[in-house]
Amino acid sequence: MENPGSADGYLDHPYFEVRALAVRFASIFRLSPLITDSDAEVRAGVALRLPVARIEGMAADPDRRVRLAVASRLGGKALMAMLSDEDWFVRLIVVRRLAAECLVRAVRDPEPDVRRWVARRIDRKYLGLMVCDAEPTVRQIVATRAQEGLLLKLARDDDIRVRFTSMERLPLSIVATLPADSEKIIRDLVARRLGRDTHEANEREKDHGTGA
Repeated sequence: MENPGSADGYLDHPYFEVRALAVRFASIFRLSPLITDSDAEVRAGVALRLPVARIEGMAADPDRRVRLAVASRLGGKALMAMLSDEDWFVRLIVVRRLAAECLVRAVRDPEPDVRRWVARRIDRKYLGLMVCDAEPTVRQIVATRAQEGLLLKLARDDDIRVRFTSMERLPLSIVATLPADSEKIIRDLVARRLGRDTHEANEREKDHGTGA
């Protein structure tokens, strides 16, 4: 807009593109009527500029673009309420902004991408809630943050990625007591961590397996 100072005069322009641009520069005291504008781009622009207290009701807007804008600004209980949004990307924005201790409600989110972010951010004392997640990549993230007790459980996970990550982080004193993994890449990892020669370790396993 060549003259941002004239933006107020374009808030009721018939073209939504003009209104959307005007919203970026107009006085915030003129924006409230556009909360119900017919175009989502205009409403999203309004959500980004009005005081937070004025946009809580826009969390129920039918267009995801508007709800994304709202989720990027709300806080506290109002933001937490958006964990129930039907759009997974809106929920993703919410879990990236909520306080870590408030993410318990999202550990069973149906979208793996959302749960991955929950696993990255949730308070460590709640990680046990995700140790049996159906998605292996979620469990792997849990393994990057979990402490000894959970790591021992994850070291027996069905997925090789989860086991590998767990064995990388477990204390050596525990690693040394665990049975050999079925996957060579993990056995090699254990051998390196314990300071053993990988070839010699594999030969010992082979001899043991043949009863030599």
